Amino acid sequence: MSVVDRETMERLAALIRTIPDFPKPGIAFRDITTLLLDAQGLALAVDRMAAAIDGPIDLVAGIEARGFVFAPALALRLNAGVLLIRKDGKLPGATIAEDYALEYGTDRIAMHADACAPGARVLLVDDLIATGGTARAAVRLIRKAGAVCEQAAFVIDLPDLGGAAALESDGMTVRSLVEFPGH
Repeated sequence: MSVVDRETMERLAALIRTIPDFPKPGIAFRDITTLLLDAQGLALAVDRMAAAIDGPIDLVAGIEARGFVFAPALALRLNAGVLLIRKDGKLPGATIAEDYALEYGTDRIAMHADACAPGARVLLVDDLIATGGTARAAVRLIRKAGAVCEQAAFVIDLPDLGGAAALESDGMTVRSLVEFPGH
């Protein structure tokens, strides 16, 4: 569900570059690096995401890698800490992990086993929600740790791919700033 007015959505959408046929033919890749280059656009995105969150929040969980860009900025606005959700094998120390399905095969994400206390209120953040596989695995991982994860925020939603709807079916409230139809 987009949480911004039409003018704001159009302004942000204009800052997101579309790269056709990447990473494979038929895919229209939504590249946020052009949004990140624009200080006012980045501030607008972070401010609008923060304003849409029902608080209080203890931790903002950013999914590797582009979620790491937005998680600290949102955490500062929400007076929360930052929880890193990384690809398995990237974190030192004891971790817990969760597998998820890819188009062909599986992947695994992890977080530190002691990263969040049971009952901590965690907001999940990433740049984009497509099919929802990684985001859903992150929610399962956070909940496995005993934390409460009921909200997710994304800059971009690709609603035709169903990820936001899948997260909502998992009991999540999903917010996004920009929606792009198609893939």
